[in-house]
Amino acid sequence: MSHASAALTPKARLSLAKLIVDEGWSVAAAAKMYMVSWPTANRWSDRYRVHGKDGMIDKPSRPRTSPNRTPQAVVKKIVALRWRKRLGPVQIAHRLGLAASTVHAVLVRCRINRLRHIDRVTREPIRRYEHSHPGAMIHVDVTKFGNIPDGGGHRLVGRVQGRKNRSATPDKPRNAHRNPKMGTAFVHTVIDDHSRIAYAEIHDDEKSVTAIGVLERAAAWFADRGVTVERVLSDNGSAYRSHAWRDKCAELGITPKRTRPYRPQTNGKIERFHRTLNDGWAYARFYANETARREALSGWVHEYNHHRPHTAIGNQPPISRLTNLAGQYS
Repeated sequence: MSHASAALTPKARLSLAKLIVDEGWSVAAAAKMYMVSWPTANRWSDRYRVHGKDGMIDKPSRPRTSPNRTPQAVVKKIVALRWRKRLGPVQIAHRLGLAASTVHAVLVRCRINRLRHIDRVTREPIRRYEHSHPGAMIHVDVTKFGNIPDGGGHRLVGRVQGRKNRSATPDKPRNAHRNPKMGTAFVHTVIDDHSRIAYAEIHDDEKSVTAIGVLERAAAWFADRGVTVERVLSDNGSAYRSHAWRDKCAELGITPKRTRPYRPQTNGKIERFHRTLNDGWAYARFYANETARREALSGWVHEYNHHRPHTAIGNQPPISRLTNLAGQYS
């Protein structure tokens, strides 16, 4: 394939060949005219005589035959063992009597050389996608965290001290064993498919009225940043299957979509965001109480959106994909 610095493009090759074949120029004179070597000019004129204009394009560099190439039947066996058994190149090579380097080359060629490229459930290559512009699709979901007792939770202070802190936390209902019920923090999360910009709110439930309120405020939040939400993808939770959710989406001009049942991979971007949220905010440091953790959420989300490099978008912060946005790097 010709490149930007090529001496002859297909159009120039045709002109050179016509000078020699049609107008009778000598090969040396035409080569000097186009500042190429004599063999180069001669090669294109010969191709023009045989193939005409169609001969001016580059031919593939692949050889006509590859006698040492791994047979297709063997390739299928290698792929089958990789998908079904999740074996490495050495194990597959031992079973099939091949060199490990040969197996590895086949796996690379089939793009399944890394196990993370294969779905653990279906054993098929993972299909990744990304919508073309911000707002084309947002993902919504809810993740849950146990509330932190006054004095800190057991993850950071240990189980013994954590139980003491729970018992000492006032104004909490008790279960049958007289242990306080700390309750659950329901974090409603929204993430844009293209930019990975995130929005999050903490509530005490995951009812439809709460989810609808989050969607309404999230849509307004995105609109303030020049993003119009077109579709929303959710799981099959009761809040997202309700008629109220459907009606609110229609009112906002958003098309609701749901994932396949028992397939959280379909909503994988927000599932991965939950893991980041877990490591970066929920259990990243010591919180003396639940109030302190909840107050830290907005600051962490700002850090995630504006400053934290995101590997899926070229190690840039998500806000970088919203162009011409005032103060986007603040």
